[in-house]
Amino acid sequence: MKYYFVVNPLAGGGKKQNLISAEIEKLPVKSDCEIYITKCVGDAMNFVKKTCEEHKGEQMRFIACGGDGTINEVFNGAVGYENVSVSCYPCGSGNDLVKSFGSVEKFLNIPALINAPVQKLDLIKVGDRYCGNVTNFGFDTTVAETVNIDRAKNGHGKKSSYAKGVVKALFTAMRTDCTIIADGENLTPDGAITLCTLANGQYVGGSFKCAPRAKTNDGLIEVCVAHPISALKVPSLIPKYIKGTHLDNLDKLDFLVYRQAKKVEVIAHGENFAYSLDGEIIHTDRFTAEIVESALDIAVPN
Repeated sequence: MKYYFVVNPLAGGGKKQNLISAEIEKLPVKSDCEIYITKCVGDAMNFVKKTCEEHKGEQMRFIACGGDGTINEVFNGAVGYENVSVSCYPCGSGNDLVKSFGSVEKFLNIPALINAPVQKLDLIKVGDRYCGNVTNFGFDTTVAETVNIDRAKNGHGKKSSYAKGVVKALFTAMRTDCTIIADGENLTPDGAITLCTLANGQYVGGSFKCAPRAKTNDGLIEVCVAHPISALKVPSLIPKYIKGTHLDNLDKLDFLVYRQAKKVEVIAHGENFAYSLDGEIIHTDRFTAEIVESALDIAVPN
């Protein structure tokens, strides 16, 4: 087995690269390990795909060392190659996807990542890209845009950026005009939302349990739609969103719609519509999200 550690040098404030190198030096299989330092956005995906093409048939494991953006790129590069498994050394600002597998800390043990057993991981295909964790839009896209602006300024994300984005969205993004169709059912008869999440994982934004019922290998997309509400209601809902209890009393929250689906179609009404795919902002006027069952083998430490 060949192990590739794909390292975002900016993740974790740029302090993790030397630590990862030192831990690899202690491994009995260090000669089978290679570190690749990414150079720019998209480089991780291109490196993984190129390596997979050049070593077809060889057993390989790609370990994404960074945040959810790095993880997404590694997944997109590896999908479709049967001789490949993936895993994560989470050192970004959010580390949302790995929380669906239990504690983040167990993924910070490099020997455990090397020896971890694999399990199947679904992905959500959105256009020609794959989403491992969450695709969202409306209120959450404004939040993600704020996070990305902070990341561009500082070179890395900050946990406070999400809170700043929430405040901005309260004033600017309480209504988005669009139609959402899940497995043929129109979830937006009034043609507008405050937010929508299409989830494979459970968490978003570092600490928000947006999809508490999500399983990463059940062949379903978790769809949660919030119809337009007053900004005054949002502060009382945030604690529920953090704990993941917002789905517990749907009969009392009549503005929330929850479904599980295989395919979701989204059609925007008006201009400047965008969605966030694992944190990446993509502008379009319509898109389709479909679950791809068992798209990857992911190594999860015990």
